[in-house]
Amino acid sequence: MARQQERARRTRAAIIRSAAVEFGKSGYAAASLNRILEGSRATKGAMYFHFDSKEDLARAVLEAAVERYRATTERWLARTDLGPLDVLHGMIDEIALRLEHDIIIQAEFRLIIEPEFFSDVHSGGGRILARATRMLATRAVEHKQLRLDADADRFTRTLTAALAGQRYSVDLPIGGLDLRTRFTEALEVIAESMATPEWLDEFRRTGWRAEARLEDLDS
Repeated sequence: MARQQERARRTRAAIIRSAAVEFGKSGYAAASLNRILEGSRATKGAMYFHFDSKEDLARAVLEAAVERYRATTERWLARTDLGPLDVLHGMIDEIALRLEHDIIIQAEFRLIIEPEFFSDVHSGGGRILARATRMLATRAVEHKQLRLDADADRFTRTLTAALAGQRYSVDLPIGGLDLRTRFTEALEVIAESMATPEWLDEFRRTGWRAEARLEDLDS
């Protein structure tokens, strides 16, 4: 029984991964179930055992992406060896890495701009990132990294919008910067506009104290 359950788990994971590749490349409407099956090496019967429809499969990809966002934010929020703004930098740096290398996150980004899933913007990975960003902005005020008059909601709205804009524009031939650099620049512009002089002085001497690593994406 345990062996059968493990085989079923692996089959389901393989189908979701193959679907992420297909949705990320073709979008939802043009995605082919046959190509998903070929990529997963699963049978049609196995796919319909786990998923009722193409929409059900797409929502499984979105749920997998949410789990990745949750894992990233929870791991960075648990860091006690860094100040809040360094934690925030590490967190969004990892999101940028995932957008560059993680097919599940790439597929989520493609799916949520499709009409069928646009409403999922409000319940997906972006919501988790925004919530963690606001928490860190509030901590940064408490730790005197951001000024006392800094508005955590305003900080969060501006940063999350800037990150989304950078992701949409990264494929355009403007500036030649990679996504991680663009995300870091967005954070720096916003943080510096609200930071205390003390944090700015230290930051200009030391720079960011944390960044993401590719090996962390599977943890």
